[in-house]
This record gives sequence, C-alpha cells and structure tokens, in this order.
Amino acid sequence: MRVAVLAHVRHPIAPPFMGGMEAHSYHLVKGLQARGHEVTLIASGDSEAGCPVIPLMDRHYDRDFPWHRFHGTPALTRHLDLAHGDVLPILTDGRFDVIHNNGLHRYPPRLARRDRVPMVTSLHVPPFDVLRRAVAQTAAPWSHFTTCSAQQQTRWWPDGAPAQAHVVPNGIDLADWPFVEKGDGTAVWAGRITPTKGAHLAVAAAQARGMELTLFGAIEHRDYFEDEVRPHLGDRIRYGGHLQGAELARRIGQASVLMFTPLWDEPFGLVAIEAMSCGVPVAAIDSGAVREVIGTAGAIAKTPDAGALAQAVEEALAIPRRSVRARVEAHFTTHRMIEGYETLYRAAMAGRDAAYPEATFAPYELPPRMPIREAGE
Repeated sequence: MRVAVLAHVRHPIAPPFMGGMEAHSYHLVKGLQARGHEVTLIASGDSEAGCPVIPLMDRHYDRDFPWHRFHGTPALTRHLDLAHGDVLPILTDGRFDVIHNNGLHRYPPRLARRDRVPMVTSLHVPPFDVLRRAVAQTAAPWSHFTTCSAQQQTRWWPDGAPAQAHVVPNGIDLADWPFVEKGDGTAVWAGRITPTKGAHLAVAAAQARGMELTLFGAIEHRDYFEDEVRPHLGDRIRYGGHLQGAELARRIGQASVLMFTPLWDEPFGLVAIEAMSCGVPVAAIDSGAVREVIGTAGAIAKTPDAGALAQAVEEALAIPRRSVRARVEAHFTTHRMIEGYETLYRAAMAGRDAAYPEATFAPYELPPRMPIREAGE
C-alpha cells in the first residue's frame, strides 16, 4: 500500500523524541516500511524518519509558537490552520491509497468524510472541543478512528462508539527494549518534565522510601523543573538528561522499578510498556488507561500522593520480571499494532464507494488574519 502518515507538528518526528506521539509516528513509519509498504511522512520539515517527508511546515511549531505560551491563541490556531489547509490537496490527488492521520487537527477527518478519502485517524489524547466536534461528524465506511485504549474510546464516545471506532493498543519493538534479568535496587522515572507528568511525586516517593531515583526526559516546563525537581537533586535523586535509543533502554532496564505518575487523563503510557519490556515492574498513579495497560505488571497507588506511591513501589518490587516482560510480548508489540492498522487501512479503502449519505459541511474554513498574541494577552 501507498501510505501517508500525517503527524502532529508540535515537535519533529525524529529521535530523541519529545513525547509518545512523536515516538509513535516514527515507529509507525518504520513498522509499515518493514512490512513492505511505501510510506511518506507528512510532518514538520525538520523531521527525519528514514522515508520521504512532505513538510507540513518548515519546522515544528513549538520553536516559533511555544505551546505553553500560545496554546488556544488565534496566532497558533491560524499558523496550524494555514499549514493544514495547504497540505489538504496532497491528500486528495491520488498519490496515496490511504492516509494514517496521526495528528490533532480538525481538517483531515472532515476532508476524509466529505471527499471520501480513505483515512484512519488515531486519537492519542483525551478529547478537546474542536476535534471532538470534527470526530463526531466524520465517521464513515472509509473514515475510521482508533484509540490506544478502551478507556480512551469511552472518553471520545461516552454514549457508545460507532462501528468505525476501534481500539489498537500502542506497540514497541521488543529488540529496542531488551529484557534485563535483575534490577539494581534503584527507581527510574521517564517522560516530559511538566506538571501533568508528576515527576515531583516520584521524587517525594523515592525520598519517603530512601530509594535512589533517576529521572530522564526533556525539560518541557522549565519553571516546574526549577521549583519542584531541581531543589531535590543530589546523591540519591538525579536528573539523567534527555537520552535516546539504546542508552535510555539500558538505563531504564537496570532499574528495579519504574515510577509512572500521570496527573492527567492518561490515554496509554508508552514509557510504561517500554520499561515493562525490559522486565521493570511499574508503580503507578491510577489515571486514565493506566490500569488497563499495566495489568499484573505493576502496582497502583491507592491515592494520587507520594505516600501511596511509595507503598505501590513496595508491591511492584515483588513482581517477577519475566511476567512483566511477558505482558508486553502478549499485547504491546509493533507487529500487533501494525497488523491492527493494516486491517483498518483495507477496510477504509474497501469502504470508499459504499452507499452512505454525503457530507453537507465544508471540510475547512481558514480564519481571518489575527495579530500575534500570547496566551493571557
């Protein structure tokens, strides 16, 4: 198949990954190529995934419109609308058999519904108003949707999902996250360092247990890092930087427990299955799809605080590492994920000519030009 992967453009699709969405798009491209598909990535121009790239914009938008300052502003909205509006004709000119929409913009699913473009849209975040309305209008035999957990599907369709909505869990390449027989007695935390990821809870839980902890990840929210993390750094609490690839896998794999502390409606938790693949059990805050993903490979804090997380660490340390790895082998491999997507690609392509009511809405409307203002101005 000729597949276009349309990615989110806040960050480049290139290692080291800023977050799960970037990692997902990158590994989706690699997985599709490994199965013989002709793949084109539509993303920011500074992306690099080993395939042709059609730049949706010259460089990722967080460089010019930092999300923490510009989200919800007319300036960022217009920047994204213009970029997506420019790329829509490419999606309809016949060069692709199917589009995998891996972004968060409202235009692509509306275009797919109106113009019968075979498309699979993956919803990686909890619903927000403008995309929720687009999704509600656009399911069709050729326009399918996925969430990465059953819990997230209920968030997007609380009154029941349409036939074109499916759960396809995220997957990883087990070879990238090799099994380690025994941990070294330390704890690890990984993710974007921002308040919703809860690194401060991991720090407090490690201090409560007198346990060494290393945190890894990009510092997305500098004030949060300076106020909530840096004051605690020392011999036992360390920041290990933003690592990538084999070195990150090695450092995570040598730990005895991963602390996973989402303080938002977590859709999945890619870092959890990466650690689990290494055999590292998880002590987690109960948020979103955490229970669904971790299953018996970890322990859930009874309340979202450091004391309960410290107790969950104690429980997680008793879980056999082989059984932790086995859960990923059974449910969360790239192979299983790609097979699920391929099934939906074929369904979307086959449904293009199905008898179905035509859409009556315009696929998109560009907003008027607005002055650049940051959030709060």
